[in-house]
Amino acid sequence: MKHSILALALLASPAFASEDIADQYPGSVLYSKPYEVIPGVFSAIGATAPPTYENAGHNNNLSFIVTSDGVVVINGGASYQLAEALHREIRAVTDQPVKLVFNENGQGHAMLGNSYWADQGVEIVAHTDAAAEFENHGGQSLRAAQARVMEKADKTTVALPTQTFEDAYVVEMGGVQIEARYLGPSHSPGDIVVWLPEKSLVVAGDMAFHERMLPIFEHTMTADWIETWDSAFEPLNATYVIPGHGHPTNMDQVRRYTRDYLVYLRAQIGAHLENDGDLADAYYVDQSPYANLDTFEELATKNAGRVYEQMEFE
Repeated sequence: MKHSILALALLASPAFASEDIADQYPGSVLYSKPYEVIPGVFSAIGATAPPTYENAGHNNNLSFIVTSDGVVVINGGASYQLAEALHREIRAVTDQPVKLVFNENGQGHAMLGNSYWADQGVEIVAHTDAAAEFENHGGQSLRAAQARVMEKADKTTVALPTQTFEDAYVVEMGGVQIEARYLGPSHSPGDIVVWLPEKSLVVAGDMAFHERMLPIFEHTMTADWIETWDSAFEPLNATYVIPGHGHPTNMDQVRRYTRDYLVYLRAQIGAHLENDGDLADAYYVDQSPYANLDTFEELATKNAGRVYEQMEFE
């Protein structure tokens, strides 16, 4: 009953993070201590800020599912030390061994911690595109992490997933159905979600953002992301959503800060193009409805420029 009340409170009044808080868990290299979102599903919420030395690069969510026959981790983490710290937290919760790690995509904060999990002999699974992305750019991600967090990246190496999949990777563990799914193009190559149908919970990865502005990369096709959302993510009708960034919440919240933001920005840029606006002015289209989000200052103008470059040729 206690967990049900907490879950309902979570949905009704989502907690808000702040990028002004450098570290919420000084006793650990993790930015925050994992908490139980719903029974058996935990998440250590990363900073809603760019990766820094102070947050040790933990600016995404590191989640795990505890079953009676083992633990499944979602995200390798941004370093060997972050993965090791998460494992210590898992051991404080359960005696069950970690049997499987999913990488939500090929970015450094999802895969650099694979080096720790590989040392533990744990199976590591990712989408084929994410694995290729990390194989091609993992060295660059590692060097950036070493420059940023210095000794906190010690022991971190590039370790590739041990298994890959194209559409879905489904496992039943301790009576819990766990479905890693590739729903289609979204934020970055090989983004996946982890869906728990019996619990109506989705670990959304970078399909969904909350409390911070999403970044649009050169390879982020915003029209495709909206299509994937509408055709495959929204129909999950999840009750609980653990986004890639920001506190766990519900579908309404992540829709507002992800899909609806993409639709809004594309409409602003579309109007700018219709008025023969150029790239220099596109950076400054009105994004004030989203100015309350963390990382707005760092990302808003970049996002506008990249959407302009995409839509100019659509």
